[in-house]
Amino acid sequence: MALAVTARLAATPADSPVVEVSGLVTRFGAQLVHDGLDLAVYPDEVFGIIGGSGSGKSVLLRTILGLQRPVAGVVRIGGTDITRMSETELRRVKAGYGVEFQQGALYSGLTVLQNVQLPMIEHLELSSADRDELALLKIRLVGLPADAAAKYPAQLSGGMVKRAALARALALDPGLLFLDEPTSGLDPVSAAAFDDLVLFLQQQLRLTIVMITHDLDSIFRTCNRVGVIVDRRMESDTLERIVEHRHPWIQAYFHGERARARLGGAHGT
Repeated sequence: MALAVTARLAATPADSPVVEVSGLVTRFGAQLVHDGLDLAVYPDEVFGIIGGSGSGKSVLLRTILGLQRPVAGVVRIGGTDITRMSETELRRVKAGYGVEFQQGALYSGLTVLQNVQLPMIEHLELSSADRDELALLKIRLVGLPADAAAKYPAQLSGGMVKRAALARALALDPGLLFLDEPTSGLDPVSAAAFDDLVLFLQQQLRLTIVMITHDLDSIFRTCNRVGVIVDRRMESDTLERIVEHRHPWIQAYFHGERARARLGGAHGT
């Protein structure tokens, strides 16, 4: 079933969104978070989502993943509306995408190998030996040494935790990958190395990637298009065009003091 869902996502036509959000409204009591937000992510692209603190980036991700239901609007993955699905139906859709949550979200009482195997146990009928072999393959794929498989999360560096979480997200060979602040907490060298890994995997595995981030360097290194949550909606465009958007927050983000050197370098290439 996991392979069937992945195949359906991979077969999405190039001009049809892999992920589509239309008219999204989310609210917590009197707090309106999104008010008519639209988003479209197309096959084989890296789509970055940015926004200020409290703009609802994580709420948007949870809604796309089917972890919470919106007040109004539609979320489609691979052309299928997931907003009113039952848990059983959602389980089949979830088998077609991978998620790396912020801070890794690895189970501390399980080894790296066991963490990577969790999606396999849930969705695949494999022998123990086959699970071990497949999990080790994923661990090596993200650049971890083989001996990392037997270690627990507390024995890993921050960068290794990120890679282990990425290996788990890739456990079912998804065509769609969600990354939540993947470089947060990493030093600049480790963050750049992780960005390079993401790009390598995206190209080699033909992944469509949705990445929530506040890291300006990661955006310029990895993203084809960017969606910015402002005023409870989303402004989306290519990276080259979004930096020229006249919204004050977007101008401050891309043209503030910390962005000038990076943006100047991007224009110079």
